[in-house]
Amino acid sequence: MRILVQKFGGTSVSTAENRRMVVEKISRAVAEGYQPVVVVSAMGRNGQPYATDTLIGVAREPFATVSRREMDLMMGCGEIISAVVMAATLQAAGLAAVVLTGGQAGILTDPQYGNARILNIDPSRIRAELKAGKIPVVCGFQGVTEDGDLTTLGRGGSDTTASALGAALSAEMIEIYTDVDGIMTADPRLVPHAHILDRITYAEVSQLAHQGAKVIHPRAVEFAMQKNIPLVVKSTFSDAPGTLITAAVESDQTCDSSVSDKVATGVTYVRKIAQIIVTRESAAKMAEDSRLFKTLAQSGINVDLINVLPGQVLFTVQEDETEETRRCLSAAGYTCTVVPNCAKVSVVGGGMGDVPGVMASFVEALTEQGIPLLQTVDAQTSISALIDGRFLETAVSSLHSQFGLD
Repeated sequence: MRILVQKFGGTSVSTAENRRMVVEKISRAVAEGYQPVVVVSAMGRNGQPYATDTLIGVAREPFATVSRREMDLMMGCGEIISAVVMAATLQAAGLAAVVLTGGQAGILTDPQYGNARILNIDPSRIRAELKAGKIPVVCGFQGVTEDGDLTTLGRGGSDTTASALGAALSAEMIEIYTDVDGIMTADPRLVPHAHILDRITYAEVSQLAHQGAKVIHPRAVEFAMQKNIPLVVKSTFSDAPGTLITAAVESDQTCDSSVSDKVATGVTYVRKIAQIIVTRESAAKMAEDSRLFKTLAQSGINVDLINVLPGQVLFTVQEDETEETRRCLSAAGYTCTVVPNCAKVSVVGGGMGDVPGVMASFVEALTEQGIPLLQTVDAQTSISALIDGRFLETAVSSLHSQFGLD
């Protein structure tokens, strides 16, 4: 059984014409000898009637707060509607199709409503439908708890659904269809000459996603890595080959031969973050640092770009969490300074850790443009800097050129 998992995003299933193109992709897979398992997102984007954000607004318009469990039920409706319409479209084209919710597809999650984690997948129902000659159309973004409650998997959850099912089914490949031709070296809105990558490693694309690139959810990559299943990110609306994501990139396997020889793979960014500077006594013990971050964690505040110095602790939070962070720290007895309107810019590449002078090149690219660095953090496959958000476009473009990605 040659199984191919094909995930189609909200834009791909939003109109009858777009769904016709989806049918063409699925029909081609069948003609090539695959048995497709189709995963769909909710139809369209915010403002369109069945988009997830629209459904959230419907629930919250009369009621400012809705419990997480009930909100998951509301959010799960978008994928159910999309799956039914997509299955009907396939049936009208002469292809046998059957709709499965996340729970019917065997996806068991923990009860963390709104951002559930997959605990296990029982693919027996999907295998039975495939054996019966049907194309399962699975609702992405959702699963079910042991008690039978519907849960959602968080932003990018349909990618996670597709990849997790691919791993559970030992699929030959997982295709993530979207409205772009593949993964780019940078956001083309900031760098017009950014280009599509032919291939990229699991590690590199995970870093790009973690550092802000809207390419594929990191959890989706992790599931594919478990079984070493190739992922392809491609467009529903063209025949471009897309970007192949695998364990390693060999120079003789890609027509974009320069990619494997370069230190950097791409440049990405995160807008609308704030720097938090906590002043402390230089002799403060490590236990005090632990208490500070535990205090933030207990309030559900996610922190990034952490630097612990003798007299200061620096980190960043999302701008919409600034006031909650300030309140939380004040209540715990800490004094902090907030620097608003910041952005994080990152360069990602699998070869960074083995090449001397990478940090020097990174700093040079920004300082030559007169961009002050508020913080820096580096790892084996990435370097990030916190900067004033006003300089973001210049910073991304400069780094893209500095690391030979133009």
